[in-house]
Amino acid sequence: MRERFLLFLILSCLGVFLYIFQNYVNTTNAFIILCVCMVIYGLYSIAATLYQKRKLKKYPPVINENYKPFVTVMIPAHNEESVITNTVENVLQIDYPNFEVIVIDDRSSDNTANIIGELANKYENVIAFIRDKNAFPGKSAVLNDAFKVAKGDAILVFDADATVEPDFLNKLIPQLEPSDVGAVQARKIIRNKDVNLLTRCQNNEYTMDTHLQVGRDAVKGAVELRGNGELIKREALIDIGGWNNYTITDDLDMSTRLHIKGWDVRFCPEACVYEEGIVYILPLFRQRRRWLEGTIRRYLEYFWAAMTSKKMSLRAQLDMAIYITQFIMPFWFMMEVGIKIGKIICDRNNPAALHNELLSSIVISAVVGLGFFSLIRYSLRQYDNVPRLSALKQAFETTVYFLIIWFPMELFICGKILFCKKDMAWGKTTHGLVLEEKQRLSARIKKRINDIKQTTEKTLSKLEETLSKL
Repeated sequence: MRERFLLFLILSCLGVFLYIFQNYVNTTNAFIILCVCMVIYGLYSIAATLYQKRKLKKYPPVINENYKPFVTVMIPAHNEESVITNTVENVLQIDYPNFEVIVIDDRSSDNTANIIGELANKYENVIAFIRDKNAFPGKSAVLNDAFKVAKGDAILVFDADATVEPDFLNKLIPQLEPSDVGAVQARKIIRNKDVNLLTRCQNNEYTMDTHLQVGRDAVKGAVELRGNGELIKREALIDIGGWNNYTITDDLDMSTRLHIKGWDVRFCPEACVYEEGIVYILPLFRQRRRWLEGTIRRYLEYFWAAMTSKKMSLRAQLDMAIYITQFIMPFWFMMEVGIKIGKIICDRNNPAALHNELLSSIVISAVVGLGFFSLIRYSLRQYDNVPRLSALKQAFETTVYFLIIWFPMELFICGKILFCKKDMAWGKTTHGLVLEEKQRLSARIKKRINDIKQTTEKTLSKLEETLSKL
């Protein structure tokens, strides 16, 4: 109810602000000022990143080789029979001396629990944690239950489809050592990015997120956890009371609560975790719906606590406030255009002036879109080394992808928060689709080969009969 009221208040104030300003002030100027501020902050982040790189190159950090905390790797799994074995065996290849793996079956209806049990029997440092069928739902509750038996001084969380390189922890662990650091997030990469347009755009989205996270890290801003590949200190987890069972985005919720408590969250782009991208549009919408709803609800719930926290740094507060504007801007634009269209319909005395105002708003939105396009292209060139022409093409594709996915989704989620009862609908991502597709393709190829063999054998048999008659 509180979230609903706050969102209604924000949207109402924005609507009143725009209506009043359109009558007395040109709101286009205010929109331009907001955009300029965001661009300045973006350029500041890039400058801070470049400065940080030069500084680290000139004065390489001294890594404490003795800092090797015992790590508990947690892998929640709900109906993940097709991928869980590969993930666990990949994690066991990590080149690190002190770690255990807790694989958690979360009320699966397939063969996941049996596979996890077999893995625990096969490998010494793998622990099977089977949750009761009536246990509280959600990834946060899964992790909280497993945390009770975890021995690690640090907790590393992977999704059930994750794969990493053997040096993953050796890259991540040094970032966690400072006393004020509560968590470190690895870079996420789509493993099957070349399957289709959707998976390619998802990977580009992750690459852009990498650029933004690196910038936030460089300015000591409010870096966010991303669920897969997050490493958290036990001390920090205990300080914030573990994961929040009543959120649908455990990672974002935890990020904000860590910052409010004064913990720093770092980002390590050198450590990469690979995951499976979604190959179909409807599952992608379900996943993004959960992400966006969790993001907006998180801001509604914690914004005041974050802005008034005495432990949270001023830089992190400013950074969070700036990133919240990315959710306000679409509504600002839509409300402004909507009000101007209404005026054009109702006021026919001076239609030319109103048309010009509407056109100016559309031009500004196009400029904002161009800036977004440039950001994606820069990220692709900087972090994926994509060739120039290919980067232009992919940046355009991803910009359209964002427009189709995120723009209407924001309207839907705000409507859901305002008019629907809060639920814990997870919108689970189905993993193993690529593996299934490969298996189907392999089966079709084998069948085709068998058909060709049979046809060839029949033809040879007929030829032999013909030759024998001759």
